[in-house]
Amino acid sequence: MADLNVVDFYGRVSRIKKARAKGYGFEAAGTLGRSYYTQHAPARSGISIFKPALVVLFGAFGLKGAIHYQIGGAVYSERVSALKSGEGFDRLGGYLMQADPVTMFVSAKLQETIGVRI
Repeated sequence: MADLNVVDFYGRVSRIKKARAKGYGFEAAGTLGRSYYTQHAPARSGISIFKPALVVLFGAFGLKGAIHYQIGGAVYSERVSALKSGEGFDRLGGYLMQADPVTMFVSAKLQETIGVRI
């Protein structure tokens, strides 16, 4: 004769396996279980291009300002004018790399912060 506790145990294990197969899980009171993450998923309002574009713009102007600070204004202007007199994408690079007010501002702030140019 089988022990009733063993039969009860295996019955419970069988119910747990069936529940797990359906995707259920154990959730203790006061804890964050599986249902919290499936029911409270944040709603996304589409892909936002604004934040990544802003990071790219800040990075580009920061890089331009750092280059202007590092090599100096005269050499920077010479190199940009050499790019502008080139062909194809060199002209585009010359247009994009010209010293604009934001580049000059970043270069001036680097000069104030760091001081002596290498």
